[in-house]
Amino acid sequence: MPDFLHELRHHPGLVAGVDEAGRGPLAGPVVAAAVILRREDCPEGLNDSKQLSAARRAVLEGEIKARALCWGLGIASVEEIDSINILWATMLAMTRAVEALTHDCAHVLVDGNRCPQWRWASTAVVEGDAKCLSIAAASILAKEARDRMMVEAAAAHPHYGWESNKGYGSPKHLAALREHGPTPLHRRSFAPVAQLSLL
Repeated sequence: MPDFLHELRHHPGLVAGVDEAGRGPLAGPVVAAAVILRREDCPEGLNDSKQLSAARRAVLEGEIKARALCWGLGIASVEEIDSINILWATMLAMTRAVEALTHDCAHVLVDGNRCPQWRWASTAVVEGDAKCLSIAAASILAKEARDRMMVEAAAAHPHYGWESNKGYGSPKHLAALREHGPTPLHRRSFAPVAQLSLL
């Protein structure tokens, strides 16, 4: 289970955890979250969002927002993903998430193997959402926010099953892409969508 060891190891001041949701889907934005937890008032049960049920994530999202020192979200649009590629769009979303914090931080812990080029001292933590409580909290906020966006988008684009697949390339999604073509929310730089444009 994640703990506070990474936060304590890197800086005695405020440490933010950052994670993203939505690097792999064929449609929708990429969303990042940044969280500075209160070490004396941390919600119990924080973990990698992928290891939690939807119901548990929803409960923890509310607790994180209520009890964290501060939190922020950053979004990179489909147009930005197609323009600068998904890696740099993810870095952009992460930067926007940290910029949205209402307290400045002394250090940022980033899930993954690289950090954005930004003004904060930072450390990349591979599988950080399973090791670091701040990153785990960020993973929950990012996933919950993005899932809501895709459920809302599914109402306007009902053929693709986004309410369940959240934009990932499920069989239903791919079949709908072939039948109905891409929507404005599809990432045209991603191979399955780009290949359809060549047909």
